[in-house]
Amino acid sequence: MNQWSVRETDAVKISDIVRKTDLGKTAVSVFVARGYNSVDEIAEFLEEKELSSPYLIKDMQVAAEHILETVDEGEKICVYGDYDCDGIMSTVMLYSYLLNMGADVTYYIPEREEGYGLNEESIRKIAKDGTKLIITVDNGIASVKEAELIKELGMELVITDHHQPSDELPDAVAVVDPHRKDCHSPYKNLCGAGVTLKLIAAMEGGDYEVALEQFGEYAALATIADVMKLDGENRYIVRRGIEYLKNTENCGLIALMKEAKLSPEKINSTSVAFNINPKINVAGRMSSSTRAMELFLSEDEDEAAEIAKELIECVAERKRYEAEALSEINEKINKHPEILNDRVLVFYGNEWHHGVSGLVASKITDRYGKPSCILSVSEGSARGSARSVEGFSLFDALSSCDELYDKFGGHTGACGFSLSEEKIDEFRKRVNLYAKENHNIMPKPVIVADKYLEKEDMTLSAVKSLSVLEPFGEGNPKPLFLATGVVIEEKVLFAEKHLKLKLSYNNTSFYTKLWNTLPDEFPFAIGDKIDIVFTLDVNVWNDKETVEYSIKDYKKSGLSQQKYINAKYYYEAYKSGETLSPQLRPIIVPERDDFVAVYTALSTYMGLFGKGKSMDSLFAEVCSDKLNYFKFRIILDCFEELSLVEVDYAKEIVSLLKTEKKVDLESAEALKKIKLV
Repeated sequence: MNQWSVRETDAVKISDIVRKTDLGKTAVSVFVARGYNSVDEIAEFLEEKELSSPYLIKDMQVAAEHILETVDEGEKICVYGDYDCDGIMSTVMLYSYLLNMGADVTYYIPEREEGYGLNEESIRKIAKDGTKLIITVDNGIASVKEAELIKELGMELVITDHHQPSDELPDAVAVVDPHRKDCHSPYKNLCGAGVTLKLIAAMEGGDYEVALEQFGEYAALATIADVMKLDGENRYIVRRGIEYLKNTENCGLIALMKEAKLSPEKINSTSVAFNINPKINVAGRMSSSTRAMELFLSEDEDEAAEIAKELIECVAERKRYEAEALSEINEKINKHPEILNDRVLVFYGNEWHHGVSGLVASKITDRYGKPSCILSVSEGSARGSARSVEGFSLFDALSSCDELYDKFGGHTGACGFSLSEEKIDEFRKRVNLYAKENHNIMPKPVIVADKYLEKEDMTLSAVKSLSVLEPFGEGNPKPLFLATGVVIEEKVLFAEKHLKLKLSYNNTSFYTKLWNTLPDEFPFAIGDKIDIVFTLDVNVWNDKETVEYSIKDYKKSGLSQQKYINAKYYYEAYKSGETLSPQLRPIIVPERDDFVAVYTALSTYMGLFGKGKSMDSLFAEVCSDKLNYFKFRIILDCFEELSLVEVDYAKEIVSLLKTEKKVDLESAEALKKIKLV
């Protein structure tokens, strides 16, 4: 169960802004909820701001001038990229620009097996090719040793990157990274392609128009794919880039959009994130990033269509590898459920496909609401990806034990690293120690609703008014609405794997969609009251426009989330061996009536459906002022110990076991132990 919050708003400010503008009230309500308290502040948000001068980034002018000199001298240049969407887009941009200038230029993107960034083998290979200058895009800031090798081999190096630098910078002609401590550029949140766009503009004498017209769509795709904040200059890049994308002449992009069934009018930041970028990323994950490069560099429609179809097949393959890794993780959790009490979750397996580690980490973090690290072990070496929750810096956490790694890099929300297999257990201990020492209570994901749903928000015109806030993404999410006390009227399966609910709210009935949930998996019955958080969109079907409601999260009406979260925290601390205050004893030791309530609810459900029930939905049914989540989990521990239930900890499902003998609850060690607190 996620934690929810609702932004504060001000009816007087909303009315005043609505009166002074032509903006819809629903859109204005969202603006005010997000802290835009006047017409001027909203206008500033909506204003198309120019990008700041590229030369304000440290070393940018040096980099641009040196590259142009190398081109003029006819020396060979290699653009060195990365295998993710940002790295691929950055490579396409700079390589294409230099090629069009007549430069003697090639590109190199390491395969995922080689690891992220510069490596010795590739550097020596590039040197044998007669290369004079290596330009990194979306990597290089951590390549101190590799920079030394490049110099030893008689080559020059220009680094362009956006990842966090360490105290020691690589020895290069220029190190262009807005996160350098001595860089005073006004905007820091660029992705690798954003930095590349500015480099191209710098080589154009500071003029952005050529860079944007030729490469704006690539920079937009990369900014969205790398989950950069869509504020300030990124917002400008994405808005301009999406307009170019709608009218692109690039055969590769046209082929991808055709495969994704995306017409120009359906292209926005959301459709890009879900329908285009995964097909670009999959090349580096499952095939070769070179195929993605060939797609975007192709000038032949048939060739581009063939590569696009190949990438679609790779997506299916990726999903299979992802499912295999998740299945193994589920087995590990059920064998050692105590793992889930860690502050930072660490899982590893033999020969998991390197290309899915980041995706699996994201799913584990989403499922359990905790930072996670996923490692694949091969021949004594482990390579991993990590994902975090807001408020917990993975970069700082992993940096606290950087002596363990062979390679390490990343930023606050995501990191990549490699280390020897024998150091994994030490790594797990160290990152969890860092988490404990720096976060008494770990940050938790919070779903933030912009406002409570009102009847006037449910009209087509109100929903359309929200488009003024686009593009949506990191830092500017799609507006979320909260409705409480909603009555379930109907449950229907659609498209074989999704749930459509007919709900009643404020004397109005409407249909909502709950994606990837079957009717039997939904824990509530017709007539139940629930609270829901959801988005509003315009759905077009047979030329008819309707309001589409998509549920993001739900819970039983009246359930106190904060009490649930607090009780869960103390339960996990207790199970991890941490000492609890004796003052908690009256509210953590269950009584017989509590056991009866949980057993009765579970046996009734099993009698009706014949299968297990999710922990959260079971708790939602039995919780009360007296029966909190801590007591509930102690009860399940006792039931499992006495063979009354079976718990699938990975999926958080509880199933009742058949038993013909009477059991003595007081004999359960779990109950005896908690009574000693």
